[in-house]
Amino acid sequence: MSADSSFDIVSEVNLQELDNAVVQAQKEIITRFDFRGTAAGVGALDKKEKLIVLTADGEPQLEAVLQVLVAKMTKRGVDPRCLDRQKLEIATHNTVRQKLKLKSGIDRDTAKALQKQIKDLGLKVNASIQGDALRVSSPKKDDLQAVIAALRAKPPAIPLQFNNYR
Repeated sequence: MSADSSFDIVSEVNLQELDNAVVQAQKEIITRFDFRGTAAGVGALDKKEKLIVLTADGEPQLEAVLQVLVAKMTKRGVDPRCLDRQKLEIATHNTVRQKLKLKSGIDRDTAKALQKQIKDLGLKVNASIQGDALRVSSPKKDDLQAVIAALRAKPPAIPLQFNNYR
């Protein structure tokens, strides 16, 4: 009998690539004509708190700043679904501010939903929750490939990566 093959489903953010995207967004906002003379900006990535702060003169401009950041993140291969938008805050000098927290790890509810989605496929695989990751194992590698394909076809609200494929 052969040993089971397995892989881990995780949700991680490449902080270096995200930092590069933030720096590129800051440069674009400084040079863009429609943001000139305004409070529009992207704060530096706080790696310890996993937080980015956006500022702007109003809500429409804040959305434009967010679009610039998301475009730069996408170009650098960082999934924008990792951003958790907090509520809009009124800041000083008639400006608005919004904090973006980074989602990392798979929470318990999402892990259970993924586990159910995998079980509903009807394949002979075993999915177990291990901390903030989900380990999927099976004697057949084809079943594992089918699970990956199914999760990519119908992804959850968080970005997923598939690691430690053995």
